[in-house]
Amino acid sequence: MAQLLPSALVDAIEELGRLPGVGARTAERYANFLLKADVRTSEKLAAAINNLHTGVKSCPVTFALIDAEEDVSSLYSDSDRNKQLVAVVEEPLDIIALERTGQYNGTYHVLGGAISPIDGVGPEQLHIPELLKRLKDDAVEEVIIATNASVEGESTALFLQRHIIDEGIELKMTRLARGIPVGVDLEYADQITLSHALEGRRAL
Repeated sequence: MAQLLPSALVDAIEELGRLPGVGARTAERYANFLLKADVRTSEKLAAAINNLHTGVKSCPVTFALIDAEEDVSSLYSDSDRNKQLVAVVEEPLDIIALERTGQYNGTYHVLGGAISPIDGVGPEQLHIPELLKRLKDDAVEEVIIATNASVEGESTALFLQRHIIDEGIELKMTRLARGIPVGVDLEYADQITLSHALEGRRAL
């Protein structure tokens, strides 16, 4: 049977289809767009992808993503940041969401995921020992556990809380407040969101 598309285009579609959230039809549209666009568009994309592994590394202190030539994250080395306040997040990109609020001036610690036995991710795969060391070395006064509002995120938060207490580290532990998003009816809110909304209720 004759091949319907050129091999180079088929290869591009297959590779694009490996990306998370990109289905077959979307991969076809992306590949077709790149084919129709100026060749420089593809060259820039290819160069950016090739530079990912050589131009990006993990901060040895916070485990945030940093430029390859940096020693530590600027969000940690900046003298204006409060090192006694640490927000613990699951993934490096979670930092962006908190930074966009413009209301946080502490530092971060990236765990590298969440505890999920079904996915084979245990505490030993996360940057928990490094976090405990930081809490002591930087004399941290408050740690904000900002893991996701999922079963895995909640389990990770509880594990961290118990571990910090067991280590005898005295500080304030807080969790990001959760509530019912604006425009969402109660019947459509999930159990975790509702539980946090009840816990965080306030007087009128």
